[in-house]
Amino acid sequence: MIAIPARRGKAVLLRQGQSVRVVNTHGQQVVDTWAFNLADIGEFMSMEHTRIAIGRIIPKVGDALVTNRRRPILRLVGDTSGGIHDTLVAACDRWRYELLGCADYHDNCTDNLATALGELGLTPPETPSPLNLFMNIPVIDGNAIDILPPISTPGSYVMLRAEMDCNVAFSACPQDMVPINGAAMTPTAAHFEVVD
Repeated sequence: MIAIPARRGKAVLLRQGQSVRVVNTHGQQVVDTWAFNLADIGEFMSMEHTRIAIGRIIPKVGDALVTNRRRPILRLVGDTSGGIHDTLVAACDRWRYELLGCADYHDNCTDNLATALGELGLTPPETPSPLNLFMNIPVIDGNAIDILPPISTPGSYVMLRAEMDCNVAFSACPQDMVPINGAAMTPTAAHFEVVD
């Protein structure tokens, strides 16, 4: 198992047919997740394109997550977490924390993505909207959104299978100002492992 340290990011290369199991080690940690085509980093997993492809705002087991070119890049093939994930909310960034009142630098998922891909010698062309694993953002009355703690439990996981060769990046979300990562608002580590 490879650690995604609390408040930090990690990336891994997946070959087509390999899977990655993302474990919510302590049960309440959101893991922002991105995938980029190995052959062309300009093609990446897109939540905007995925929502219309699957006809839902929350993917379920069996669903393909598609790219900005509408091709499957990852497929959700297992989920023991309760099935609540988010495809609506952008990755946190320094501007989000400024709006929340942070005067100093705050760790954030946008920078974590850049750092994780940088360790592979890559630069993301932009920060795509992530698949926010385990994040609980209910839609109320078809219009408003709420921010609630995850329903996932310690050790629960999601399994994603690569539908093409890709680099997958994760961020153990650093959010500690709203209950994205549980009522205690304390980011924790998560883990992942590649499965052939």
